Amino acid sequence: MSDQAVVLIDTVGELLVHALELEEASSDHYEELADSMEIHNNLQVAELFRKLAGYSRQHAKEVRDRSEGMDLPKLTPWDFKWRCPSSPESFCMEEASYMMTTTQAMKIALFNETRGRDFYLQVAENTSNEEVKKIASEMAEEEGRHVEMLREWQTGLAEEKPLEDLDPPNMPE
Repeated sequence: MSDQAVVLIDTVGELLVHALELEEASSDHYEELADSMEIHNNLQVAELFRKLAGYSRQHAKEVRDRSEGMDLPKLTPWDFKWRCPSSPESFCMEEASYMMTTTQAMKIALFNETRGRDFYLQVAENTSNEEVKKIASEMAEEEGRHVEMLREWQTGLAEEKPLEDLDPPNMPE
């Protein structure tokens, strides 16, 4: 798996805390991007990001439901076992621009969803706990469906020309 360090998670509670953080951060980032796209009247891209945020919210709800009644560990931001400072599905957001096309937005979303899938795959591959392996595999499969869905959407897109900035920044000379 590309750019992530080996992930060792051996308790269901720790896995669920990671999954909840991953999905909530993903939802927040996709909503922020959608808001930005709407402000700049890029409604097609905003709609894509809203849809992805909805999927992440649904996953977070499923994780909360699954963890109901469990005493989950409290992790500080530096205790999470992903390589970058933020969760795998919120990586690459700095590449977003209000001028991006749907094709460009799709590439960011595909990259993020692939990283989420790969995170869960690594957990499943490296754990010695069979329950963690089972849950992580299920989560990887769900993220894999998102990756495939995005790939299908991508193939249906016509190549778009970049948007023209009708109100570019004014830089005094």
